[in-house]
Amino acid sequence: MNPLKPIAIILLLLLQIVLGGCLPKTTVLTVPVETGPGKELFSKAEKLFQAKSYQKAREAYNEYIAQFPDGPLAGGAFLKIGAIHAALGSHSKARDVYQRLIDAYPGSSFARDARVEILISYYYEGMYSEVIEQAADFLKGTVPRVSFLRTHLLLGDTYLAMGSPVDAVTNYVLAYKKAKDSEKKGVISRLEEAVAQLESEEFVFLLNRTEDGFPAGYLLYQIGLNHLEEEDYEDAERVLSIFIENFPGHEKSQQAQILLETISKNSVYSRYTIGCLLPFSGPYGAYGNRALKGVELALNRFSSQNVDHAIKIIFKDTGSDPDKAAEAVKELFKENVAAIIGPLVTAETAGVEAQHSGIPIITLTQKEDITQIGDYVFRNFFTPAMQVKTILSFAVESLGLKRFAILYPDENYGKTFMNLFWDEVLARGGRIVGAESYNSTHTDFADPIKKLVGLYYEVPEDLKAEMNRAYEDENDLDMIDNFIDMDFQFAYDTNDNDQAEEPAKEPDDEQTKETDQKDEEEKEPEPIIDFDAVFIPDAPTKSGLIIPQLAYYDVQDTYLLGTNLWHSDSLIEMSRRYAQGAVLTDGFFAQSDSANVKDFVKDFRKTYGEDPGFIEAIAYDTAMILFEMVSRPEIRYRSALKKGLMQLNNYEGVTGLTAFDSSGDVRKKLFLLQIKGRGFVELERHEPVNSAQ
Repeated sequence: MNPLKPIAIILLLLLQIVLGGCLPKTTVLTVPVETGPGKELFSKAEKLFQAKSYQKAREAYNEYIAQFPDGPLAGGAFLKIGAIHAALGSHSKARDVYQRLIDAYPGSSFARDARVEILISYYYEGMYSEVIEQAADFLKGTVPRVSFLRTHLLLGDTYLAMGSPVDAVTNYVLAYKKAKDSEKKGVISRLEEAVAQLESEEFVFLLNRTEDGFPAGYLLYQIGLNHLEEEDYEDAERVLSIFIENFPGHEKSQQAQILLETISKNSVYSRYTIGCLLPFSGPYGAYGNRALKGVELALNRFSSQNVDHAIKIIFKDTGSDPDKAAEAVKELFKENVAAIIGPLVTAETAGVEAQHSGIPIITLTQKEDITQIGDYVFRNFFTPAMQVKTILSFAVESLGLKRFAILYPDENYGKTFMNLFWDEVLARGGRIVGAESYNSTHTDFADPIKKLVGLYYEVPEDLKAEMNRAYEDENDLDMIDNFIDMDFQFAYDTNDNDQAEEPAKEPDDEQTKETDQKDEEEKEPEPIIDFDAVFIPDAPTKSGLIIPQLAYYDVQDTYLLGTNLWHSDSLIEMSRRYAQGAVLTDGFFAQSDSANVKDFVKDFRKTYGEDPGFIEAIAYDTAMILFEMVSRPEIRYRSALKKGLMQLNNYEGVTGLTAFDSSGDVRKKLFLLQIKGRGFVELERHEPVNSAQ
């Protein structure tokens, strides 16, 4: 009986551990059949080593070397001493021992093992460049199979640690080709780890380099798995099907089949059914019913033009209850809808539930960061930031304005727009030369105006009388309160398309005489007008009081800039000729020259006997986007629908060119309007702007 057989078995087990783990583990030692003298001493050292009694084992190995320096296992003893230093974390000492071995026994198999161990010691110390450089030198010569295998495994681990999975895969493939059947499992385990870290283009690169089918199967399987993890079910199904067809006997083929069945089960939905969440009851029921008209018109128009696809809409009333909105999404999921339109209010809870259920949802809200909920949550709505970007893009780039002043109400709406406007002016290289707030309940705005221009005058009696009349009008306060209190800011839609049937009256000469002329006998200081434009983010009746007072204090030959709230005939009626040339932005303009808008307005009037506003228009656009998307033959999964929305590019809707950015937030080309005569005219529209601040 060979007394060294147990040692040989232990060493073979160590080789399997090295190949089966994720990192190099320990020294692999080839033991000669004839061990010569000192075999009892060496066996004693081996037992101590296996028992992890490293200090005593090292003493025994050193004793063997001292007694038998030319013995057949002297190199092996050096190798084990180096392994002890490595096990104790002293890799530099281990390298010193390995180098002594190489110098003393340069042609032995132990010397080759020592060179591999030196590479491993560099790896453990994170000296990856040393591993790569010295491994390349080592592999130039004739290298035994096991050394070749271990070196390429180590190189694979090194490149993986360096974040280069392509090079890692390349080396694991070389190792696999030299591995025996019992060793291949360990190689494949490491290969799979590297493949899982590949980027899309790296898969293509490696597949093109595959010669004998390995590792094409693993690459294809991982590509399919990646698509599945990204909820890209369509591509996952395609790749996994190709994998099964081309590699029917692959170890992953059964798992791939299970994944395909899971995709089929989880992706069941009614392709042409859309959910719609709107507040039909409660304080915002009027807005919900207006949006309903837009969605219904979209359905009628789309169905008349696309007879092959019968679109169905399931409406749910959300009221203003967040819990009700979330529950409505759950119900729509059970009814297998493809996507959801809305809601107007309580968008956050609905968005969270839709994201959880994997249903694309296009919210109609200004709520900040709504799309940050997840990649299934979109927004198709214009925001304060979009308005500011649009109007300043025109003011700076088209008009060449650089200096701006701001007059704003001291409440949430005014402060929101003031901050956005200020930041955007600075971002465009302009200057804010003055910013004054005023009490939103007041009707006398002399003080903030005088502060803006450095004057202090009494307000004329004719303006005071008009202020008193305006004070009785609570519409402005209601508009602003809605913006402050709700996540659905109704302030954007107060005009309700109130283009007056009756033309506004021309101002009476006697009534405006004191505004137009000052007493020539009075000697008063000149106003300091050091701005090119003044921005007033307020409702029309308040702004309608401020604008004539600006003229009274000689704020003339400057541009007036406003928000969509100015899109109201009441502003023109109150401000008269002083508002001429004022510039504002809005999300919809029923009098647009756009053929698309004209057709929409015509059909809306014919169907409902009234003009549409922004709510109707944005609901219409959102519905049409989804109807067209679900009708595409390639859209077979909700994940594909989500991807299609992300790739939407300049959809020509009635509310302007529409696209979604990488976060799902809308990029929209808003309408630029100018007051001219007794109405509004459309100005040249600029590039789409993002809703993000």
